[in-house]
Amino acid sequence: MKLHLKIWRQKDASTPGKIVDYTLDGVEGDMSFLEMLDILNEELVSKGEEPVEFDHDCREGICGTCSLQINGEPHGPDRLVTTCQLHMRKFKDGDTIVIEPFRATAFPVIKDLIVDRSAFDRIQQAGGYISVNTSGNTIDANAIPINKYDADEAMDAATCIGCGACVAACKNASAMLFTSAKVSQFALLPQGQVEATERVQNMVRQMDLEGFGNCTNTGACEVECPKGISLTNIARMNREYLSATIKG
Repeated sequence: MKLHLKIWRQKDASTPGKIVDYTLDGVEGDMSFLEMLDILNEELVSKGEEPVEFDHDCREGICGTCSLQINGEPHGPDRLVTTCQLHMRKFKDGDTIVIEPFRATAFPVIKDLIVDRSAFDRIQQAGGYISVNTSGNTIDANAIPINKYDADEAMDAATCIGCGACVAACKNASAMLFTSAKVSQFALLPQGQVEATERVQNMVRQMDLEGFGNCTNTGACEVECPKGISLTNIARMNREYLSATIKG
């Protein structure tokens, strides 16, 4: 398979970037998207050219670092997969593929296809945790009865990998789906009730400080999310926030 690649190249955060054209031959359908980029980089290095920088780690769809904008879609044309799980069989011989970093003010480009998503880390640090007694006299979590529906909903929210696809898909670059997932996974469990009021207020405040936009209710975030995080989490976060504001 022969492909025409249009890839965003940017030397560093302070240098303007541009789309650069590449042609790659011999691509097989069983290759992952990142393997295809590996082959391109091998060719570039053999020619003495600078390889394309992109982020990746586990290549198993769990870490979320491989996030790329592919033909205008976060993680590409497939559904419920990360970029590393996207296979080249989704493309045809002779296709033109545009590859860009995620676009958001809160996700500044570091180099080429790599963006700084530490804004998500700061939102998490603002309240995405629970206080646990680690003095040696702890209570086993399994000893606390939890409704199965609540446990399943909390687990579904906890599957968010923080890749940023929701932000990239939203026309306002909103981080509501990410933040609401991190709020929901604790709001549904008794262990999360101690800091519940402070958690939602602090995380929403930090989200706004990072420069993310408001939710537009278009649902693009849920469609593009590789883990299928539901919009119901945003509704839950709004309820939690209203309740915390009234109590506060």
